[in-house]
Amino acid sequence: MNKEKEEANNWNYEESVKEIEKIIEQIESGELPLEQVFENFALAVKKINQCEKFLDRGKEKMSLLIETLAEEETI
Repeated sequence: MNKEKEEANNWNYEESVKEIEKIIEQIESGELPLEQVFENFALAVKKINQCEKFLDRGKEKMSLLIETLAEEETI
């Protein structure tokens, strides 16, 4: 299994949010060198995109379930 697939299997929404919050705190502290700020910002954006995709997939699943329930009620 390649590293990317392994990371995807171990990915956790709540942990990602905590990591994003930690990155933001580090950036806001003003203690990081500018280069590290840029790297951390890029990492935070990547994690935010992962979270958004996860939430979008969940929303789609819920919509399908609601649609299925509505169809069952009309039968």
